[in-house]
Amino acid sequence: MVNVGRVGIWSFGLRNDDPNAAGEIRDAAAELERLGYDAIWLGGSPGVHHAEPVLEATSRVVVATGILNIWEYAAADVAARHKAVSAAHPGRFLLGLGASHAGLAEGYRRPYSAMVAYLDGLDAAGVPRSERVLAALGPRMLALSRDRAAGAHPYLVTPEHTALAREILGSDRMLAPEIKVVLNTDLERARATARRHLGFYMKLPNYTNNLLRLGFTEEDFAEGGSDRLIDAAVACGDVEAVRGRIAAHREAGADHAVLQVLTDDRSGLPRTEWRELAAGLGLDRRGS
Repeated sequence: MVNVGRVGIWSFGLRNDDPNAAGEIRDAAAELERLGYDAIWLGGSPGVHHAEPVLEATSRVVVATGILNIWEYAAADVAARHKAVSAAHPGRFLLGLGASHAGLAEGYRRPYSAMVAYLDGLDAAGVPRSERVLAALGPRMLALSRDRAAGAHPYLVTPEHTALAREILGSDRMLAPEIKVVLNTDLERARATARRHLGFYMKLPNYTNNLLRLGFTEEDFAEGGSDRLIDAAVACGDVEAVRGRIAAHREAGADHAVLQVLTDDRSGLPRTEWRELAAGLGLDRRGS
């Protein structure tokens, strides 16, 4: 199994096809490693090729796709790239896979069956189960993560979901929930930032159905999310609030905390916040 350590960063911005962004991506990735993060998770439906510049800019940190859309990339192509990247950077690449959502993925249908077929293709091409995780929310996909992968990388979840996921996965599978963070001690402003981000997800049934299973209601999804939902799904406040949320997920069974920093500036990388978190969580290795 790829050792992702204890704390990672999840970022849309580090998966960017704009050549003008390449330099900052390399620089930011190298800084995340120096700061002491154990893993970098690339958001925005990345391909394996998006991990390559991040791996090349670093020497220790694990790089994961969080997640690769199975409708967008053929299993045979992914397997070939996985083999090359894993050979160049042994033990440092983790293949995160997901079935995306109806309305977002062309050809979307029967996502569970599609994932099973995709995993069959990866098996046939020799991709080790120990080097892949699934973006699983519901019981069937979590069980598939247990049986056909190294574990699960659930997105937009609460500690209560983490406890349910651990029960299904068992004790020996990786559980790496994504944890949304807003570093702002003004609670109303922090909630507003979170709401602007969550509004998109409140339109996607995979997420809302999972939240309904956790006890939320349709009313909680209106206008980007109720205060109750925001407070449960996003760690708002200072670094201590983030520390507390990480602890809650760990107590529920998480092995690895994947932190996604939300800010009002969606165009840039939240490097100031990454530094603040690293220092506050005791990760910063620059002085060591």
